[in-house]
Amino acid sequence: MKFGSHVSIRDGYLGAAKQAAAMNAAAFQYFPKNPRSLSVKAFHQDDARLCREFCMEKGIVSVSHTPYPTSLTPADNAKRKQVVESLLNDLEITDACGSIGVVVHFGKRIDDGEPLVSYQLMIAVLNEVLSQWDGGCKILLENNAGKPGSMGTTLEELVQVRSLCDQPERIAFCLDTCHAFASGLWNGDNWNEVLEKGMELDYFNHLEAIHFNNSKYDTGSGKDRHANILGEDGYITEEQFDQLITTPQLADLPFILETPKETSTHEAEIKQLQNKWGAE
Repeated sequence: MKFGSHVSIRDGYLGAAKQAAAMNAAAFQYFPKNPRSLSVKAFHQDDARLCREFCMEKGIVSVSHTPYPTSLTPADNAKRKQVVESLLNDLEITDACGSIGVVVHFGKRIDDGEPLVSYQLMIAVLNEVLSQWDGGCKILLENNAGKPGSMGTTLEELVQVRSLCDQPERIAFCLDTCHAFASGLWNGDNWNEVLEKGMELDYFNHLEAIHFNNSKYDTGSGKDRHANILGEDGYITEEQFDQLITTPQLADLPFILETPKETSTHEAEIKQLQNKWGAE
């Protein structure tokens, strides 16, 4: 199993990869730049190249995550221009670091009266970005944590948006377990149904990463509050996680922790997961 966590780029991209290696992690996630800004970063190419080479040598896989202000349903043309330029910058950095792709949250509804407008805008933004991108890494669409029925909470939406884009082969998925639980997509007891639906829709053939998080609130709450996998604060049980994590379709994917940590790294939690499931 490829367990890892989100890490800081405070010491550069190579430093992030070395931090993952020091935790005995087989995977990691990072922000390619300031997580609170859509500014375009002039990054150090040598640092990114060394990160790529280090990960290849150590057998570590990675993904990046777009900054918080990134929205695939921007409110106006000025914000749309910022998002497109920022996401292209994220893709460039991610590709240079040798990562699988850039995780991007599914869009939010912008017009309650006309829900299709939001999906159409999201597809247009993805097309605009990918028409200017010729690198190897992909955009990884992440499921939302909203209330059941809100935008971006079903496998059908994720698959349909991908299929309607001009270059679907350059789009894949990232499944967040807390988001799936919070939205009611996965209620803890219906994993076989989720798996069956995902196989029917061809979702799992394009799943590239797992955000491995417990939830501080019960299923269907719509609240995006992460908890530790095997801690006492989470509503998802060890048995429910076991059913998910032993699924053959997920065996080769990176499981990235975005959980609370008591120390500066997730080393203890990664070790706990490796002891529990690493030999599966």
